[in-house]
Amino acid sequence: MKNSDYQSASEFVIFGALGDLSRRKLLPALYQLDHVGLLHQESRIVAVARQDLPLTELIALVEENLTNFVKEGLDKETLARFLSRLVYQQLDFKDLAAYSKLADTLAEGHQTRVFYYSTPPAIYGDMSDGLHAAGLITDDVRVVMEKPIGHSLESSKVINDQVSKHFKENQIYRIDHYLGKETVLNLLVLRFANSLLTNNWDRNSIDHIQITVAESVGIEGRWGFYDDAGQMRDMVQNHLLQILSLLAMEPPADLSAESIRAEKLKAVKALVPIDRSNVKEKTVRGQYADGFLNGSAVPGYLNEDGAKANSNTETFVAIKAEIDNWRWKGVPFYLRTGKRMPAKHSEIVVHFKEQPHNIFKDSYADLPANKLTIRLQPDEGVELQMMNKIPGIANQMNLHENKLDLSFSDTYDNQRVVDAYERLMLEVINGNQSLFVSRDEVEAAWQWADSIIEAWQATNEPPKSYPAGSWGPVSSIALIARDDRQWVE
Repeated sequence: MKNSDYQSASEFVIFGALGDLSRRKLLPALYQLDHVGLLHQESRIVAVARQDLPLTELIALVEENLTNFVKEGLDKETLARFLSRLVYQQLDFKDLAAYSKLADTLAEGHQTRVFYYSTPPAIYGDMSDGLHAAGLITDDVRVVMEKPIGHSLESSKVINDQVSKHFKENQIYRIDHYLGKETVLNLLVLRFANSLLTNNWDRNSIDHIQITVAESVGIEGRWGFYDDAGQMRDMVQNHLLQILSLLAMEPPADLSAESIRAEKLKAVKALVPIDRSNVKEKTVRGQYADGFLNGSAVPGYLNEDGAKANSNTETFVAIKAEIDNWRWKGVPFYLRTGKRMPAKHSEIVVHFKEQPHNIFKDSYADLPANKLTIRLQPDEGVELQMMNKIPGIANQMNLHENKLDLSFSDTYDNQRVVDAYERLMLEVINGNQSLFVSRDEVEAAWQWADSIIEAWQATNEPPKSYPAGSWGPVSSIALIARDDRQWVE
C-alpha cells in the first residue's frame, strides 16, 4: 500500500501562484510530497493568479521552476504525475463576482480543500469575502495565511477579523516556516525527551541564551515591502519570537496543538516590555552601508535599486530580551538578526553557568562553561561543547575543550533533510495545527514588538550604520559586552 492511500485527496488552491514564494517553496514542496507518495492520486493543485495564462504555459513555467529549485533533480514519473494535477484560474482577487468562475473550476473536485494565501496580507479579507460570496467556504475547508500578518497589533486584528468572519479558528493555519524546520522541531525533543537538559533548563543552570538569524542577502528587489516592514516586523516579531517561545515554554501536557500553543503564549506574554524608558539599553537597530561580501562589492541599503535616500528602515536588530517568570528570571535572551551579514547562518547557543570551583587549575586555569549549540541552517545539527581529558601518561591532568557533534547530515547520512514547507503542507493536509501560530500568539508578539517600534519612533534616532559583510553595528557588540558577554561568531 502506498503512503498516499493513508491521505485524503486534497485540493490545494494557491492564490498568488505565480509569485516568488509559490515558485521557490510551495510548488517544490508539493512536488516532494508527491515524490514520496504523500499526495493522494486524486489530489489537484489549482493555481490562481491575476494574469491571463494558458494551462500549457503554466505547466511549462512550473516545470522550469521545479528544475531550478528542486536540488536533488527531478524524477520523470513524479514530474509527469505532478504536472497533470495542475489547473489554472485567472482571477482579480478584489472582484467578488469573479469568484464564481473559481467556483465553477472547483466544482469538479470533491477533495479536502486548502486555500493558500500566498499574497500580501492586505488582501486576505478580500479573498475571504470572495470565497464566501461564491459559496466556497464549508466546515471542512482550511486556509493558510502567510506571516507577518499586518504591520502592527491594530492592523493584525483587522486582517484576522476579516478572515475570521468566514473561517473558524480551527480552520485557520497561520504559517511561520521556521516552525517546520527539523532543528526547530527537535527543540521539543531535546528539551522534554532528555533528562540531562530537562532538569537543567532554567535559571539555576543557564547563564544566557543567544538566538542569531543572519542573512547574507540584501532586499532582493523587495524594496516596496521591506522598507515598510523592516527587520523588526519581518523577522523578530514572528521568526525569532517563535524560536524564543519554544526555548522558554513550560512542558506542555501533551503534543496537541492546544497544549503547545498555550505554553508558547505564556512565554511570550511573560516577556518584559521594552519601551521608551529602556529601549536604548535593550535594543540596537542598524542599516547596512556599502561593503564587501565574499570578495565582491555590494551596495548599501540606501543605494539599492528603487531605494529612498532618506529611509530610516532598519536592516539589523539586536535585542536583550528578558522573561519575567520563575524559570527564567535573570537569564537574558540575546536576539540578533540582520541582512548583508557575512553568511547565511541561523543558530541558538545556550550558555550554561560556569563551574563554581576549578580543581584542574594547574593544567587549565579558567574552565569554560558548557555550551549547547543548535544549528538551524545551513548545517543542521546539535553540538555540546564540554571538557575532556587529553589521553597520555603525563603527571598532570591535561584537559581539552571538545564537542559532541550531532550533525544531521553525518548522523542521518541516508536521510534527506525535509524542507520546512514540505512538513507544514503535510500538517495542513492532516489537519494538525500544532506547528502553526494561534491568533493569541500573533497578537501577543505584536504587542511586545509594537512597544519597541513606538519607542524607536519616539526617540527619532536613525539606525546605526554597519558595512555590508559585517556582523552588524559596533553598538550591538556593546549591548552584550555591558553584561561581560560576547556574541558567538
